[in-house]
This record gives sequence, structure tokens and C-alpha cells, in this order.
Amino acid sequence: MTAQELFEYSHEPFRTELVAGRLFEMEPAGALHGAVAARVGQLLSNHVLAHGLGVVFGAETGFHLESEPDTVRAPDASFVSRERIAATGIPNEFFPGPPDVAFEVTSPHDRRGEVESMTRSWLAAGTVAVVVIDPRRRTATVHRPASTPAVLGERDTLDLDDVLPGFAPPVGELLHEL
Repeated sequence: MTAQELFEYSHEPFRTELVAGRLFEMEPAGALHGAVAARVGQLLSNHVLAHGLGVVFGAETGFHLESEPDTVRAPDASFVSRERIAATGIPNEFFPGPPDVAFEVTSPHDRRGEVESMTRSWLAAGTVAVVVIDPRRRTATVHRPASTPAVLGERDTLDLDDVLPGFAPPVGELLHEL
């Protein structure tokens, strides 16, 4: 399958991604997953808009990472810098290339190998930082190219200043609380 075929494909209620030309279907996310993903998107959007840094994309937004065979991945939240948006605009189709930062929220049914595979895909495509949030463990793990992942607890600060200037919330703020 190609990225264009995926863009035209609909198989509700499943989310789909394309990895090396193969279609993968995923179950709808659970409520905690959705609440944390929305919270991350909210905090990220507020900061990015206030500082004119670029665009925040919500869950389900496809990023075309590789071609022939095509890979299209969709993080739970993501950021693309103003400079990159100015160069390409925001297309109707999948975004061409990776986000600068991808946020992934784990679900109870996620397998460790699947999360690691997604993280490797983002980094290999050029994503500067991948933040994997585990609501059950109340941690955020920051992955960067050629670096050891940094595991942060809910009282630690998520420092992405090099790619998202000034965005440094405590990890606990990213986790949804009632």
C-alpha cells in the first residue's frame, strides 16, 4: 500500500498506520490514553501559540516518513516548527516528513517492542525528540538521536528547550488529573 492509498482508505473504528508498505490497524484508544493525549496537546498548543513557534498537530495526523515502500505514522501529539511550515505549508494530505517532536502515550495493550519500533521510526526519519508518556507509571521517557533515553518522573521537568523554546513543564502536568 502507498501513502496515497492509505490517505484514501477508511476502516473505522480502527486507527491505521503504514509501515514499509504494510497496513497496521490499531484499536481505538482507552479513556485515560485519550485524556493524557488531549492534555499534552492542550499544554503544547497553548505554549506554541503564545510564542509563535509553529504548529501543533493532534492525534491521528499522519506524517509521511519514508517512501518506496511508504511509511506513515501518527503520534498522539506533535509539533512542527514555524520555519518548516513556512517551507512546505500545511498540506491536505499527510505531512511530508517527520515532526520536530512526537509525543506517544502508551496504553495497557501496547507491547514494548511496538513502542520501541515507533520511536526508532520517528528518530530515523529526523524527529529531534520523541516523548513517550506512560500514564500508569507516571513517567515520560525522552528519546533523542544518538542518546540514551532519559526517564523522567512526574516531579521532573520535561526540557525540550532546544526544539521548543521555553516549553519545560513538570511531567506531572502532562498527566491528566481530575
